[in-house]
Amino acid sequence: MKAFASVTLLLSSFVSLSAYANSIKVGDTAPTFSLKTQDGKDFNLDSRRGKGWTVLFFYPKAGTPGCTKQACAFRDSVKVIRAEGAEVYGISADSSTEQAKFHAEHKLSFDLIADPDAQAIEKYGVKMKTLNLAKRWTFILDPELKVRSINENVDPAMDAQKVSQELVALKATAKK
Repeated sequence: MKAFASVTLLLSSFVSLSAYANSIKVGDTAPTFSLKTQDGKDFNLDSRRGKGWTVLFFYPKAGTPGCTKQACAFRDSVKVIRAEGAEVYGISADSSTEQAKFHAEHKLSFDLIADPDAQAIEKYGVKMKTLNLAKRWTFILDPELKVRSINENVDPAMDAQKVSQELVALKATAKK
């Protein structure tokens, strides 16, 4: 009976965490996290507060075709996105070593964040049910780390272009 109570408590905690993660919506404060970049440097999302817009694109696996298309599209559009006052970060469950290889191979000009324990992936509600992989979702956060856009239906080749257009629209709305 004691074991049953422990399992029940564990499951209810998991359900609560899952409910929180899946309830992120536009207007919420973004969940913060501290992880390593492809270079093994510390990255804390809270350090972005007050420093401009933040784009977090979650992707399943470094080096796969769709993820490569998406990352390269951001690479090719990063100057336009930065001109709108935003910084781009790609996040997957890959290790820093795997992220570093992917980063170098495709000459990416923005940081990749390693989340092998799915810390941020779970907080953002983008973890695949049976695999330790992220779904392909993109979040745009304002300078105060409020979620301003969530895209659950990402086209890897068009994500960066869509983000650029959304940033222009979101900034215009924010000024009103």
